[in-house]
Amino acid sequence: MNVKKLISIIAVAGIVVATAVGVYVYFKAFTPNTQFSQNEMYVYIPTNSNYEQVVEIVKPLVKDFEKFDFVATSRNYSTNVKAGKFLFKKDMTSFDMVRSLRLNVPVQVAFNNQETLKKLLQRLSSQLEPDTLALNEAFTNEAFLSENGLTKETALTLFIPNTYEFYWNVSATKMAAKMAKEHRKFWNNERLQKAKALNMTPAQVYTLASIVHKETVKADERPRVAGAYLNRINQDMPLQADPTVIYAIKEKSGDFDQVIKRVGGSNLFVKSPYNTYINKGLPPGPIAMPDISAIDAVLNPEQHNYIYFCADPSRPGYHVFETTYEAHMVNAKKYAEWVNKLGIKL
Repeated sequence: MNVKKLISIIAVAGIVVATAVGVYVYFKAFTPNTQFSQNEMYVYIPTNSNYEQVVEIVKPLVKDFEKFDFVATSRNYSTNVKAGKFLFKKDMTSFDMVRSLRLNVPVQVAFNNQETLKKLLQRLSSQLEPDTLALNEAFTNEAFLSENGLTKETALTLFIPNTYEFYWNVSATKMAAKMAKEHRKFWNNERLQKAKALNMTPAQVYTLASIVHKETVKADERPRVAGAYLNRINQDMPLQADPTVIYAIKEKSGDFDQVIKRVGGSNLFVKSPYNTYINKGLPPGPIAMPDISAIDAVLNPEQHNYIYFCADPSRPGYHVFETTYEAHMVNAKKYAEWVNKLGIKL
């Protein structure tokens, strides 16, 4: 056999082997290998997971795990596991799945209308990896509160209701740092100057805004309600805000899930620093997370002489405003009669 023929044979054999290897690799890496019926599935890999733990999470979603393992090992994923939230799509190949496990998907976190920091942290922990204990420690430790001019009572004022982007596996401390940054961003120079003109800190504005928010669901009425409360403060009158009584009752009982539709009688005298019927000035902290519209309503209150207001039976959701107690009592009587007809009890 001459040399040229030998070379040709070897070349052909090489091509055959290369083709066989190529077919083998293609079969292993580039054929559909999922076994879930949904179009998309999210995979959550906890912080500090190793490859064996990833296997337990991914295996139920993979048709032929040996194929997945082949790709994961050959692409060094098995020794470079990444924590986070990852997207698998129906009929993905093993190659695509391994690649997706390196692409952390951001989580859109939205929150509003939370009555307490505890409830807010429970909501956050349901959307992100850190649990409520880790989040509570991050947001209420003395160093963090002091650095941001907050107390445990005013810690909720750090949160401006909006939608924020985080990675699922964000640490509690990094999340706290980002929320503090967003808080400073919201309280720009214009808002700070308006708060200063009211002789209030941002936390105090937020606290009053929480009362305004609870008092009326009508955003267009909030500047008028805010103006009435500020008039009371300026005249050294107690706020006498029913929502603070409701909060005081809930806070004292520890049951924030109870529904209280009406307050009066002995409830108005429940002993609590949050009860603005028996304490002048603002409560020690917010009674809820206010909308931005409520915060801006306090910063931009309607200028008027109203001191009193009462729910308006003829316009559900709105109030009637008065400058004198006598006129207010006429409106209050009409409202009480309307509520009694509805059968709403104290």
